[in-house]
Amino acid sequence: MILRFALEPADNTRLARVCGSLDVHLREIEAALGVKLSRRDAEFRVDGPKPAAERARSLLQALYERARRPLPAETLQLALVEASGPDGGVAPAGEEGPLVLRTRRADLSARTPRQHQYLQQILSHDITFGLGPAGTGKTFLAVACAVDALERSSVQRIILTRPAVEAGERLGFLPGDLTQKVDPYLRPLYDALYDLLGFDRVTKAFEKGQLEVAPLAFMRGRTLNHAFVILDEAQNTTPEQMKMFLTRIGFGSRCVVTGDTSQIDLPRGVQSGLIDAERVLAKVKGIAMTRFTSADVVRHPLVARIVEAYEARAKREAREA
Repeated sequence: MILRFALEPADNTRLARVCGSLDVHLREIEAALGVKLSRRDAEFRVDGPKPAAERARSLLQALYERARRPLPAETLQLALVEASGPDGGVAPAGEEGPLVLRTRRADLSARTPRQHQYLQQILSHDITFGLGPAGTGKTFLAVACAVDALERSSVQRIILTRPAVEAGERLGFLPGDLTQKVDPYLRPLYDALYDLLGFDRVTKAFEKGQLEVAPLAFMRGRTLNHAFVILDEAQNTTPEQMKMFLTRIGFGSRCVVTGDTSQIDLPRGVQSGLIDAERVLAKVKGIAMTRFTSADVVRHPLVARIVEAYEARAKREAREA
């Protein structure tokens, strides 16, 4: 199928931002969607299967709207992820319309159908598991839901935790007090908070006791009422730690557990608590599980291809075993 259209109103600056230097953005769109693009000024011709051609047209028109300002590299990459996904990457809005979360990021939304499902499950279940490869938004979306719940006064505090397990290195005895020792392990959680709330709001929330970031070992013996609790990097828990954590949940609380079972840093022979929980809790009422794949990766497209390559190797080794 051949589609012809023009980007309007005519604006050479916006057109240059959409096409990129030497039309490099158009070449990326061709590779992602499997179409052939050509243009003369603002008039475009798209050659390819009808669904792909229509996606390419919609993508170019959407980018042209955003191009009133310079387009960051990640804008194009995320747009390509959305356009190349099922149904054009547009997550179903549902009967109540698209999900709107109260964070500093006004453009925050699900970018794939599975991310939309994940958000829906977090809002409708007391305990939600998000499993899948890096870059699928498991932790970031969970933190966004926690910030939204705090902003709406649905919970009184946010508690973020993760096991302090070294990723293949031996870091030795770190200097400083306890907070400084565990800070490197929890840095990704801080980064998400700063992005969604801003540095000043995060600092004030810590001072008021509305935010707590702690290693998993500190959860033992506690009962967490009226809190939004997130356990990150859960693949590095043991079954005993996972059971301990899940039984901390109290009244008015919501819990999200995230992890990637392909990146386990536990000592050899130690079972992952996330894999164990996925099997044991699969049919427990009130617990939801979202399993992400490489198709949900919303980082650089190369990340998705890296994930797919490792998954393919794992499958080959499983068949040969």
